[in-house]
Amino acid sequence: MERWQGTVENMAVNLEFWKNKTILITGHTGFKGAWLSLWLQSLGANVIGYALQPPTTPSLYEKADVASGMVPISGDIRDLQHLKTVFNEHQPDIVFHLAAQSLVRYSYQNPIETYETNVMGTLNVLEAIRSVNSVRAVILVTTDKCYENKEWVWAYRENEAMGGHDPYSSSKGCAELLIASYRHSFFSEDKFDEHKTAIASVRAGNVIGGGDWAEDRLVPDIIRAIQSKEIMTLRSPNALRPWQHVLEPLCGYMMLAEKLYNKGVEYAQGWNFGPLEADVKPVKWIVKSLIEAWGDTTDWTLSDNRENPHEANVLKLDCAKAHQMLSWWPRWDLNTTLVKIVDWHKAEQTKLSLKAACLKQISEYTHETIR
Repeated sequence: MERWQGTVENMAVNLEFWKNKTILITGHTGFKGAWLSLWLQSLGANVIGYALQPPTTPSLYEKADVASGMVPISGDIRDLQHLKTVFNEHQPDIVFHLAAQSLVRYSYQNPIETYETNVMGTLNVLEAIRSVNSVRAVILVTTDKCYENKEWVWAYRENEAMGGHDPYSSSKGCAELLIASYRHSFFSEDKFDEHKTAIASVRAGNVIGGGDWAEDRLVPDIIRAIQSKEIMTLRSPNALRPWQHVLEPLCGYMMLAEKLYNKGVEYAQGWNFGPLEADVKPVKWIVKSLIEAWGDTTDWTLSDNRENPHEANVLKLDCAKAHQMLSWWPRWDLNTTLVKIVDWHKAEQTKLSLKAACLKQISEYTHETIR
């Protein structure tokens, strides 16, 4: 597939749409949630956050002072009564559900917590939405790993079977089935005039960007290795993943939310947001390219595979539906994405404002011509 060319006017977030909208984000203290919170704040939205404390130290949420531009609420999505109280108090127009246990290897060590958070937490969010009349659009974030992975070379489409080998992937497949059930049972098309709520699930690729300090994620591990001058250990250097800058799927989520708000159940479906075929790269390519972009010479070694639990080797997403129905396309290729990550972390080293660094990249992404 050739890279699409055009200007941002062809596919963009409607800057005026978000002004004064009340947006509730679960998981606002996480990596994606913090970036989304800053973007919506910059557009004049009234942002309410509901989450536990940041999952890492340091965290983008704290480093970029995300809390200062929103109403942050400390809460667990497994606490249904508290969640309902927050929804009833703030009456959100749009909900983004990002709160999750999002690490594969952690899910092997803590399967009960993973299922409680990713399945029952999603159920609680849906029940909280049902407890109010204000919500018009809902974006429920799952993962590209929700599909039953057959280790084939073809990209997965939205109508493929749900599945998951490891507890994390399985929990997200379960969440997708739950979302579909609630869409049919409580937010159906034939009763839209009564509930007026359109819900969609979204499945993104391997999201990377500045400000991610999570354990067992490739880019944070590379940055740590560069900064500590240590040799990296790779589990699966040849594993193929759909890498994309964090702003890519967030743009898609926001474009979809606007469609749900304005068009209703027509867009209430599952959606993929991933990179073009050329940016599906093996792990070792990312390592080599990011180190080169940094201007460093850090090396890597292979870990003992016998110690590692199962993880998928090949994973690609077919995003034709988002291309055709939303006019959403990736803006930054993988080389550009890696440069943006280096720029962000070098700004961190020079003690520049990391909120300003985030907003600068959001502005660059919003106004840049598609290549």
